[in-house]
Amino acid sequence: MAKKSHIKVRLVPEAKPDSAFYYYVKKPSGGEKAKVKLKARKYNPVTRKHEVFIEKKLPPHSK
Repeated sequence: MAKKSHIKVRLVPEAKPDSAFYYYVKKPSGGEKAKVKLKARKYNPVTRKHEVFIEKKLPPHSK
């Protein structure tokens, strides 16, 4: 079986990381771009403004 070429990461608002709203995005799992922390300007419907979202680890699974 082949290795995955992308991993799933969560983007949370930089100003308020404990916010209820976040985005899930795919990020390359290898190469130079995998080492760089993802940062994107996205819309936050809670504050109704565009804000900078930063990459955080996924929360642990609950089984």
